[in-house]
Amino acid sequence: MIRLRYFASLREALETDGEALEPPADIHSMQQLRQWLAARGGVWAEQFGAEKRLMMAINQTMVRSDDEFSDNDEVAFFPPVTGG
Repeated sequence: MIRLRYFASLREALETDGEALEPPADIHSMQQLRQWLAARGGVWAEQFGAEKRLMMAINQTMVRSDDEFSDNDEVAFFPPVTGG
C-alpha cells in the first residue's frame, strides 16, 4: 500500500488531496504509476497524461520518472512551481 498525495492545481482538478492505493504488483516506477493513474480516464487521463508536466516525490524527496517506490511510501505529484 502506498499513500498518494496531490498538490496545488492537481489537487483541485482531482477534487482530492490524496488516497491510499495498492498498485498492481508489476508497477514499480513513478512512470508506471503515472500511466496507471492516467488509465482511470477522464480527469485522471488529463492530469496524468504524458503531455502534462508533473513533479514527483517519494517520501518528500524529489525523484525522476524512472525512480521506484516501495510499499508504505508516500508518493506525491504536483505541478511545476514558478516564481518571480
